Order: sequence, then structure tokens, then C-alpha cells
Amino acid sequence: MDNDRIETLETRLAYQEQAIDDLTAALAAHYRQIETLKREVLNLKAQLRDVEAHPALAPGREPPPPHY
Repeated sequence: MDNDRIETLETRLAYQEQAIDDLTAALAAHYRQIETLKREVLNLKAQLRDVEAHPALAPGREPPPPHY
């Protein structure tokens, strides 16, 4: 009886360890993605500041489609 309980606990532990490893990997991937997005936002802010400082650098307005 005790061996069955120990085996059940060991099995649960193994599944929990795998779940923790999976969650850790997912969390690390999300942190990498967040860092990438932060860099992109900073780059966009810098571009926006450049355009605000020099409006001539801003892309021209797109012409209306031909059906207008």
C-alpha cells in the first residue's frame, strides 16, 4: 500500500516538474518577446521625434485611390 502511494507521489512530482519546465520556457520566450517589443517602441519613438523635429522628412500623404 505504501509503495503505491509513493509511486503515485513520484508520478505526480514528475508531471509537476515537467509542467514547471514548460512554464519556465514559455515565460522566458515571453520575456524575450517583450524585450524585442520594447526596442521596437523605442525605435518608433525616436523616428516620431525625428519627424516632429523635421516635418519635411515625414512621408507625403498618400494620393487617393483612383475611384475618388
